[in-house]
Amino acid sequence: MLQQDRLHLKAPGAWINDPNGFIYFRGEYHLFYQFFPYGLEWGTMHWGHAVSRDLVHWEHQKIALFPTKSYDQNGCFSGSAIEENGKLYLFYTAVKYKAFDEENVHVIVNEQFESSQALLIAEDGYHFDNFGAKRQIIPPIADRALGDRTHTRDPKVWKQGEQFYMVLGSKTADNEGKLLFYRSDDLLDWEYVNACMKPGFGHMWECPDLFQVRLDGGQQANVLIMSPEGIKEDSLYPSHAVCSVVSFEHENCELVLPDSFQMVDCGEDLYAPQTHVDAEGRRVMIAWMRMPMAVRYEDGREPWIGMMALPRVIEVQEGHIYFRVHPQVKRSFTEEISSAEQLDFQEPFWIQADLNAGEFLDIGGYQIRIEDDRLKADRSGVFAGLKGHGLKFQTPKLQGNYRLDIFVEPNLIEVFVNDGQYVLSNVVYGLKPYVKGRADCKIRVMKKQF
Repeated sequence: MLQQDRLHLKAPGAWINDPNGFIYFRGEYHLFYQFFPYGLEWGTMHWGHAVSRDLVHWEHQKIALFPTKSYDQNGCFSGSAIEENGKLYLFYTAVKYKAFDEENVHVIVNEQFESSQALLIAEDGYHFDNFGAKRQIIPPIADRALGDRTHTRDPKVWKQGEQFYMVLGSKTADNEGKLLFYRSDDLLDWEYVNACMKPGFGHMWECPDLFQVRLDGGQQANVLIMSPEGIKEDSLYPSHAVCSVVSFEHENCELVLPDSFQMVDCGEDLYAPQTHVDAEGRRVMIAWMRMPMAVRYEDGREPWIGMMALPRVIEVQEGHIYFRVHPQVKRSFTEEISSAEQLDFQEPFWIQADLNAGEFLDIGGYQIRIEDDRLKADRSGVFAGLKGHGLKFQTPKLQGNYRLDIFVEPNLIEVFVNDGQYVLSNVVYGLKPYVKGRADCKIRVMKKQF
């Protein structure tokens, strides 16, 4: 029996990180992910695979990609998927180590590896010929002026008109983040087109994703999401996911970046987002939630580490990017309960709350409050003993509006503020079975049906 996840996709035992190849294909959502099946830490990357019909209930499948070639012998790193002529094209970064740790072949030694871009073509969404259907499409970069031979990765591919485009994250010779753009007529042969840089903003731009979002007037806005390394050096996680509305011209792949970026999530655990369109044409994002330690059970179930955030619909209003919880998630919560005392903290639930300045909620030791026109969160009570990680977080100012949709699972709390104006998500451990708040705090609690 394949493992099923009911709301958030979690590691099926062992370790997962970045979402990969997120796509709606032949009536189902396919989500691949970085997977090390042999332990509770990062190692030789495979692509795990899960399938859903509603973005809520996920069923894990067999491993989709694993190392088989000389160019990917040490890992199938992150990438994306596209459908063409009824087939599924999986693009990924292939990794080959140049040096080895004699005691552990799954770790990288002093950044001594090379990266290339590779492709696997699948006839359907369930069978992946790792021995016969792979090909290397962009070899390791030899020209240091173009990009980094080691740190060029995470191909995101899309179609515009009759041509296909790819964006890669890379870095310059002087350690600045950089994006590389390629173009193809057939998804097989690729030519370099252009690059984009912004000095002083991180030293490697991971997981770039460039796409269009339809505005209310029928026009399109170009949105860039990426995960630059080294933009917050005072944090245990110096790398964070950011986004912005940008100017992009396809013919020459000319990208103009803004002076500042918006955080994808204010909680600092979310990373490596990836987007695709859903069955109704909405742009949807899924992202990895970084976890500092594994979840272990007393009943003998296999421990796991790593999970995905809820799917979020991306919309743009007056230049601001909203991340709204997907309608399918809301529809899965059908039973309203009369009091928080009836909650089962081992199952997901949804709290709707309208707070006023100075009011707070305490969800099993996870505290949120409105202060200084911001939502502030404190997970100190559900993160005991985990040193070096952020404990307190806040949104930008909210102009006096404090409508909250709070989705709670045993190891993750996601707070959507003002229907996705901002989102603040935190990994938690050891929630207690209670919900408390100021007497005048209005809340509504919904339970998920399975």
